[in-house]
Amino acid sequence: MAIDNCRHSFQELVTNILPSHMERMWNAIADPLPMQGFARKGVGRKSVLRQLGRKNDFAGCYVLLEGSCPIYVGISRTVVQRLLQHVKGKTHFDASLAYKIASEKHIHGQSREAAMADTAFKDEFEKAKHYLKSLDVAFIEIENDLELYLFEVYCAMELNTSNLNTFRTH
Repeated sequence: MAIDNCRHSFQELVTNILPSHMERMWNAIADPLPMQGFARKGVGRKSVLRQLGRKNDFAGCYVLLEGSCPIYVGISRTVVQRLLQHVKGKTHFDASLAYKIASEKHIHGQSREAAMADTAFKDEFEKAKHYLKSLDVAFIEIENDLELYLFEVYCAMELNTSNLNTFRTH
């Protein structure tokens, strides 16, 4: 029986589908977009979608790049909205990657909410968002949920983004 309406067997996913998605990702990485384009004042989801020539947001995988070096792989059912959150988010929920980066620089033993209320930590959080704005991004659309979830791990391993990617559960 298919999981999440995925019409492929696991063997097909491993041998054909995921490598095909990776080839598309490599092509996207060769021509990335600046994250700064998602961070400009007054720019929202609709204007970014217009710039991308899309009417609707989409499910997919994205890779953040520092120069030509991949540093983070993420997935979302709304990629454009997620990228906007990374650079414009105000909380540890919506800008969770900035929170993670800030937590590595400003180690704390507090809850997330308490850390966000701490002025020194909040400064690190803003610096992390500023850093994310300086990166580039590449993304591909993947509609099927199972393919998307498996591809995130595949892509993170292929690109060796273990510094910021983790798949540990709570």
